[in-house]
Amino acid sequence: MSGETLKKNAPASGDRVKKLVQMGMFCAVAYLLMVVGRIPVVMFLKYDPKDVAITVAGFIFGPLSAALISVVVSLVEMFTVSDTGVIGLVMNILSTCAYVCTAAFIYKRLHTVKGAVIGLVTGGVLMTVVMLLWNYLVTPLYMGYPREAVAAMLLPVFLPFNLLKAGLNGAVTMLVYKPVVTALRKAGLLAPSASQDGNPAAVRGGFKWGVCLMSVFVLATCILLVLVMQGRI
Repeated sequence: MSGETLKKNAPASGDRVKKLVQMGMFCAVAYLLMVVGRIPVVMFLKYDPKDVAITVAGFIFGPLSAALISVVVSLVEMFTVSDTGVIGLVMNILSTCAYVCTAAFIYKRLHTVKGAVIGLVTGGVLMTVVMLLWNYLVTPLYMGYPREAVAAMLLPVFLPFNLLKAGLNGAVTMLVYKPVVTALRKAGLLAPSASQDGNPAAVRGGFKWGVCLMSVFVLATCILLVLVMQGRI
């Protein structure tokens, strides 16, 4: 192998290592959010914000990387704090991948604020549909509920919970994505985007106050719904 070939391969190898380190960082953040941010909502259903960190990672690295982070975090969760075993692992991976990978895929194709919103909404809808089906199929196996009882909970319990989860994840993601990416780039942990190099106007117009205000409204609405479902208000 020539010296020129070695020089070409070295930067590529270094970029891969750097990306793995960055993905490991997002795995750690997602796991920490899951451990400290669990909020009981209704019955045995709990919300945790780990999908926000994984969604940010998916917007940065793409859907396949987001899927890998989801699997790693879910595996660590299963061996540390979860009491639902392999079934809970599968449910976690399905829920996160349906939401995050869909959002990241659409955002990768339409790399704008509009694309992010469409991706998050589409991911939320897909996650809700997938989890309604899988809760009907799997919840009786590990919760010991009769399937008829689970079917009766699909619309009044599982549907609003998953829509609430999608709303919280989407609103928080829209609020934190730009500040997080900006901070990582200033710290030298992420390379400048192509839009920054070639089209600065796209960057300046990328984060709109209207989207920010709408995200705050959705977040506030979801928080109120959580309090209602908990019976606090």
